[in-house]
This record gives sequence, structure tokens and C-alpha cells, in this order.
Amino acid sequence: MTVVVHTKTELAKARAALPGRVAVVPTMGALHDGHRANFKRAKEIADSVIVTVFVNPLQFRPNEDLDKYPRTLDADLAMCEAEGVDLVFAPSVNEMYPDGREGLTTVHAGPDGEILEGASRPGFFTGVLTVVSKLFHLTRPDAACFGEKDFQQLAMVRRMVRDLDLGIDVEAVPTDREDDGLARSSRNVFLSEAERAAALAIPRAIEAAQASPDPLAAAGAILEAEPGLDVDYVAVRANDLGEAPDRGPARLLIAAKAGTTRLIDNAPVSIGDPR
Repeated sequence: MTVVVHTKTELAKARAALPGRVAVVPTMGALHDGHRANFKRAKEIADSVIVTVFVNPLQFRPNEDLDKYPRTLDADLAMCEAEGVDLVFAPSVNEMYPDGREGLTTVHAGPDGEILEGASRPGFFTGVLTVVSKLFHLTRPDAACFGEKDFQQLAMVRRMVRDLDLGIDVEAVPTDREDDGLARSSRNVFLSEAERAAALAIPRAIEAAQASPDPLAAAGAILEAEPGLDVDYVAVRANDLGEAPDRGPARLLIAAKAGTTRLIDNAPVSIGDPR
């Protein structure tokens, strides 16, 4: 039976009762099969699994979709129960930030937090790393599972864990995709039929990039040809987010809007030597 707690005091007591190696899966709720894959992986690598459900206001800008971000706690808890999650921590904003957000001590994301998503959404990764750091301290995990769909976030969390000597194993879980190839996301529910059709240019671009010795050009050509997409960026970087190599393994990263819904995706590619 999944134990559900909402306060730090309750969490501390429940966490102390968990046996063995503990893995945490931080989420913002609105859980889907992509999260389910994270839970399954967490169960494979640990004896006990904690899931956190918290829509973090620090990572939303004033013009973004904090208010309309889907909140489906009852359904989320049902999935956690079905997947054998041991403990769910679902705090309020006031529980996480009891002194408010003004003047809050934060985790600075560094230079990698200013490219790609960080360039489009200033302050985003400071918000992400701050809440992840707090959740790590509160849940005291041995391991943490993050989906590769948010590849830059994954890389940033790994860097934070390494730089701050947190001693947590960060496990990457492959991106889960819907039948038509679109990466699973809580925001997919906002897409109209026409917007979803336009969004499918993203997985097509990935497929073309993986078959090309010039993945950036191949992906860019497909994305630019889709009038229903407003492309924010399409880039190829090294797997640690550094500059792309002249040849060899790299990562393609894409962000685009279909209507008002912002979608991100990524995939491994190989420069000069298609997969």
C-alpha cells in the first residue's frame, strides 16, 4: 500500500521506515506512461521507491502556464499505487517555501543553464535545481530517476549532484513515446487535432536526423517545412551539453510550439556517421 504524506514532518517519519536502498522519482504530477517507466526503473534499482508530486512555481515565468498546468492528484496516486510505489510526498507550495519565494536561497544553474531551454526561459533551471535539491535533501535517496525527454534537465541535475557531492546515482530513463511517435508529455492534452498533426514533424525530424551524417540540417529542414510549428530552437550538442563534436555521438535537441503548447524532444544522433 502506498503511503501518502503532505508535510516535511510526515515525510521524515515515513522515510525513516523505508527499508534498503531508496530511489526517488521527482514529478510535477499529471502522471502518464512516461512517468510509469521511471517508476518501473526505480523499482529495478532500489528496494523502496519515493515519488514526489509538486508543481514547482519557481520554474514558471509570469507568462507561462503555471495556473493551467494539469493537476490530477487522485489519478496520480492511483498510478503510484498500481506501480507499487512505497511513498508519495505531495506538499503544498507553502510547505516547500514557507517563507515565500522572495529572497529565497537558490541553486544557481551556471553557464549550462543559460543555453537552449535556459536561453528561452531565463531562470528556469535555477528553479528546477533549487526544488530538486530540496527534494533530495528531504527524501535522502540513494538514487533518482529522470526521463531523457528533459535531456538538458537530466544533464543539469547530474552536474549539480557531481558539483555538490550529493552522492546520489542519477538514472536516465529512455523517452516514452505515444503510438504516433510524439514524446509523452503532460502538455500533450492541450493539443488540438491540427496542432498534434503539426507536432508530429518533431519525431519525423528526429528520424531524419538519425539517418543523416548532418543531423542538424536534416532535422531543421523538416521542422522549417511545417507551417503549424513555431520552432524555438533545433540544436546539436555534445552529450554533456558542450559544443557538438566534429564527428561522432551527439544529442539533437528541439523545442517548438504547436499553437500555444510548447513541446521539447531530443534524441541521440551521430555526426558524420548516421546510426
